[in-house]
Amino acid sequence: MIKKHKQKTVSLVLGSGGAKGLTHIGVIRWLEEHNYKIESISGSSIGALVGGIYAAGQLDVYEKWVRAISKFDLMVLMDISWDKGGFIKGDKIINSLEKLVGQQNIEDLPINFTAITTDIDKEKEIWINKGDLFTAIRASISIPMIFTPYTYKGKRVIDGGILNPVPIAPTFVDDTDLTIAVNLGGATEYPKGKPGNVKMMREISASPFKKKIHRFVASLTKNKPRERHNWDAYDVANHAIDAMQSQIARHRLAASPPNVLIEIPRNACGTMEFSKANEMIALGYERAEQAMSLHST
Repeated sequence: MIKKHKQKTVSLVLGSGGAKGLTHIGVIRWLEEHNYKIESISGSSIGALVGGIYAAGQLDVYEKWVRAISKFDLMVLMDISWDKGGFIKGDKIINSLEKLVGQQNIEDLPINFTAITTDIDKEKEIWINKGDLFTAIRASISIPMIFTPYTYKGKRVIDGGILNPVPIAPTFVDDTDLTIAVNLGGATEYPKGKPGNVKMMREISASPFKKKIHRFVASLTKNKPRERHNWDAYDVANHAIDAMQSQIARHRLAASPPNVLIEIPRNACGTMEFSKANEMIALGYERAEQAMSLHST
C-alpha cells in the first residue's frame, strides 16, 4: 500500500546517456505514484526525449511502445547515413515518435520544458524552450558518430550532453519545492542479479504495439537491401563520451547540487540497448525509491 503524503512540486532534471535514459521513465513513475507533481523538466539527449514526451502527456503510450520494440525493429528504424558526421540520420526514429505522440509546441505543454543542445561551432550550449517539440528533441539527441549533426536555426548542433549532461541551470528560476536530478553517468556497478522492483514490472499488453511496429518496419524493409556496419569504432567512441560526460556531470553537480540526486550506473546498459526497456525502467523506479527514502529520513 502506497503511503500518501502532502503533494510537493518538483523541477526534474533528466540527464543524457542513451538507452540508460529509459530509467527516467521509472523515476517519473515513482514520483507519480508517491504524489509528487512535476512542474518543470530540463533534459539533455535521452532526457529531453523522455522529458518532452512526458510533458506532452504521452508517456504511457511511449512506455508501451519502447517495451514492445525489438532489436530488429530498432535496426530498421536506424536510417543509414553516408554522411561522415554520423551513422544514423535519425529521421525515421523522430517521425515514428511524432506519429505516436502527435505534433506539439513547447509553449502549449502543461509542464515547463527545456531541451539542451550543443552548438558545435561556437562550443556553447543552447536552451530550447519554444517551438516544435520534436525539433527540440532531435536537436538534443545528436550523439556524436551515431546521429548526424542537426541544423537548428542555422546552427550545427549535436548532443546536449556533450557540454551539459545533467542540465540543472534551467531550473534555477523555478518556484518548486524540490529539484530532483537523474545522472546517468554514475559509478560503474556489477550487480549479481537484475533489478526486481515488482511494481514496475507491471504487465503491459504490448501486442497491439508490436503489430503496429512490425507493420511499420515491414513497410520500410520492402525491396531494400540490409546494411551491415562495424560498430566497434562507435562502441569505443561512446565509452569515451560516457567517461567525459561523467566527469563533466560530477563537476556541475558539485557546483550546483540538486535537493535529490538519483544516480544510475553508467554501465547499466549500452548506449543503443533500447531492447532492455523493462530492466531499465525497473532500475529507475528502484533508484528513485532509494534516493527519495534517504531524502525523507
